[in-house]
Amino acid sequence: MNRGTKSWIVYASLLVLFWGVWGAFSSEPNSRYGYPNEMIYIIWAFTMLIPAYFAMRGNTFDRRPIAAVYGLIAGLTGAGGQLLLFHALANGPAYLIFPLVSLSPVVTVLMAMALLRERINRLALVGVVAALAAIVLLSIPSGKDDSNSHGPWLLMAILICVAWGVQAFCMRKAAVVGVNDATTFGWMTISGLLLVPVAFVMMGEFPSDAPWQAPALTAVTQVLNAVGALFLVMAFSRGKATVVAPTTNALAPVLTIVLSLAVYQTLPNVWGALGIVLALAGSTLMVYSDEKSGENSVAPGAADDGADVSPAPQKS
Repeated sequence: MNRGTKSWIVYASLLVLFWGVWGAFSSEPNSRYGYPNEMIYIIWAFTMLIPAYFAMRGNTFDRRPIAAVYGLIAGLTGAGGQLLLFHALANGPAYLIFPLVSLSPVVTVLMAMALLRERINRLALVGVVAALAAIVLLSIPSGKDDSNSHGPWLLMAILICVAWGVQAFCMRKAAVVGVNDATTFGWMTISGLLLVPVAFVMMGEFPSDAPWQAPALTAVTQVLNAVGALFLVMAFSRGKATVVAPTTNALAPVLTIVLSLAVYQTLPNVWGALGIVLALAGSTLMVYSDEKSGENSVAPGAADDGADVSPAPQKS
């Protein structure tokens, strides 16, 4: 692998690992202990400080207004979308909300092609389409709930989809204009913390009767989420958004399903099985196409791959 131009694959793979494991166990605090989703968000916001510390070590915080603009947009759209998702799921059917939200890479791809002039060849385009189809299929739960299928949840799901698509685009755009990974992630951390009071208001009251295992398990799983978010920023600064967004969004759920099969003995439904095949095929096509093109997609804001910016030495 060309160390200089294809390092996005390394960080995207680490992202898939961390988010795949996180996805398999992220629902445990709520399903096992009834821990409020808003409290899970609050703990997640503070766990972001851990990878942020390691990311900033040895790096200079970019104080330019443009760094703050793209960093805050990326952070607020990501964290705001997460809070809005909790509200949407309380009012609408998950089996319809998740497939809609999962289309966020479409927004990222279209914005990258229109605003960043990123090119995509036919082989990669086939991979993108396959990955996007896989994301939707992997988001379809095995059974339908009895939630009302009409209401404001549809608009909220669309807003979340757009917000998360814009977030991914801003990560790439920040790197293109020379903002380093640590700064972008630092602003994302600040954004997440800014919305903590909103989460408290949504929650209504502090879950004082929750067992200690609930916040402890939440903290462990959300650290995986936070570290994965850092790897996502690093992947976007080194690879084209038209490839990174569909690849990571397709492969992370595959690992989650595999782990769920091993731990919970839960088989994927027919849509999930088809989604796994499409995710693997589409991601393989995109990576192969990117390797074959030989195009250097590393943005000016990408840190030197030799720099110690990963949260753990063994993952550098």
